[in-house]
Amino acid sequence: MLVPVSRMKKSEIVWLANHYCQHKHTYLDHYNCYLKENPCKERIGFFDTENSSLNAEFGIMLCYCIKDGKTNKIHERSITKAELVKCLDKEVVASCVADLKKFDRIVTYFGKYYDFPFVRTRAVVHDIPFMNYGELIHDDIYFIIKNKFKMTRNRLENTCRLLVGSTEKTHIDPTRWIKAMQGDSKAIAWILDHCRRDVRDLQRLYDKVITFQRKTDTSI
Repeated sequence: MLVPVSRMKKSEIVWLANHYCQHKHTYLDHYNCYLKENPCKERIGFFDTENSSLNAEFGIMLCYCIKDGKTNKIHERSITKAELVKCLDKEVVASCVADLKKFDRIVTYFGKYYDFPFVRTRAVVHDIPFMNYGELIHDDIYFIIKNKFKMTRNRLENTCRLLVGSTEKTHIDPTRWIKAMQGDSKAIAWILDHCRRDVRDLQRLYDKVITFQRKTDTSI
């Protein structure tokens, strides 16, 4: 992982440059070692998006949530009716990318094949600089469920209900997504709340199953 110098104080950068990991390299050169040897310093975010379509050339981002694993604060943003007319999801995507950069590790559920490719595509469409390879570590809990457990359905709702004992998830209502695309504020608010529930479920599931698989440092 690259050192996130853009969100660090000068004193923190200097400290990394003057302290060494077990491999005799500075923490600036081996930042992953710093995170492994100082796990309490790693900022973990639980990430989910809600979009108008499964594919980014026909759809836009309606909202996103990133739950801070330490503070429980949810960084979030949803689209507005004015933005739909003026710039589609440009402002939501820009806000999402900026919030993602606040974290060292992002946890998703099937985000490897959906959320991150969708956000990356929309960012490139809008000429918004997106994180390069190595800038953000990614854990996808879906693959722990798929590879380490045996259930009829591997959806987040089903896995939380069985393994955690409960789920906050609300069921998708297509009408609300249609109204959201028209700028209906109540529909957008409902979808944002749906997204919040997903990231809360995701963290509870992560805490339950993360020890069943070796923690990796895979980039987004």
